[in-house]
Amino acid sequence: MSTPPKSETSFIGIDLCEAKLRAAIVSGEGVIGERREAALQPEGVVEQVASVVSDLRAAAGEIGAIGIAIPGLVNRQSDRVIASRDLPSTVRENLHAEVMKATGLRVELENDANAAAYGEYKMGAGSGSRNLFYITIGDGIGGAIILDGKLWTGASGFAGEVGHITIDTEGSECECGNTGCLETVASAPNIVRRANERLNRDSTSSLSKLAMNKDFTAGDMAHEAKEGDDFSLMMIERTGKYIGTGVASVINLLNIERIVLGGGVMQAGDLILNPIIQEAKRRAFQPCFEATQILAAALGEDAAIVGAALLARDAATT
Repeated sequence: MSTPPKSETSFIGIDLCEAKLRAAIVSGEGVIGERREAALQPEGVVEQVASVVSDLRAAAGEIGAIGIAIPGLVNRQSDRVIASRDLPSTVRENLHAEVMKATGLRVELENDANAAAYGEYKMGAGSGSRNLFYITIGDGIGGAIILDGKLWTGASGFAGEVGHITIDTEGSECECGNTGCLETVASAPNIVRRANERLNRDSTSSLSKLAMNKDFTAGDMAHEAKEGDDFSLMMIERTGKYIGTGVASVINLLNIERIVLGGGVMQAGDLILNPIIQEAKRRAFQPCFEATQILAAALGEDAAIVGAALLARDAATT
């Protein structure tokens, strides 16, 4: 995509995703221009963000604000990062104030799932809806709620944590302290864990290509499933059923217009989307299910960048 015209006010969206810092100029209409990507330096994230912002400003005209998507709990009322496994506590404490001081620009912090939801709502699979639930399925599972066109974050900014809906009361312990959370069976690392456990106890699975690769990933499983590997197809389908169970709970609770599913696990495409829809249909209250569209996300890795930038844009007018 081309860089927005230099006369136009643009915004910078930044996604601190896992081990990467991804950033881009985003026009007021949500069009991505110049991009930057680098390995994330957790202890020096303020300096790194300031450097990337300086670099991008040289490629654009007026920058109105910066939006930063963060994997973790963010309270936008206090502009504080409450928890994030990717950022040390010393960085989280004053991140908002220090980035504003280092860049001289207004800064909006937001949870990465909330930012991605806003991006999909404005520019992706959520376009045209007014009420949306977004689920991102990757190394963890996050969610976000948009009601009547506005991001709804709850009493303290933490709404939408669908990854911690209980799926199996006798299941594995989750890092949140609960047992049997959706995240314990359907996040990328736990899909791999379940697959390894099955390979170890079921000799008939040895024909799967995954059995010959000790370090396979959820992405490898998606690839093999698309190639017709029966074991991978089975594991992807069962994962879809788990997710569909969580989706049914969302449908029953919110009677939501649209559910959008993103994140790396959705690289399996229809192989996982169809079981999700089928299981949600089986478990949800039918009048609610019939009112809900369930779609794969459209923006891929750009969702959080676009959403963070547009949240920064819209914060100036609210």
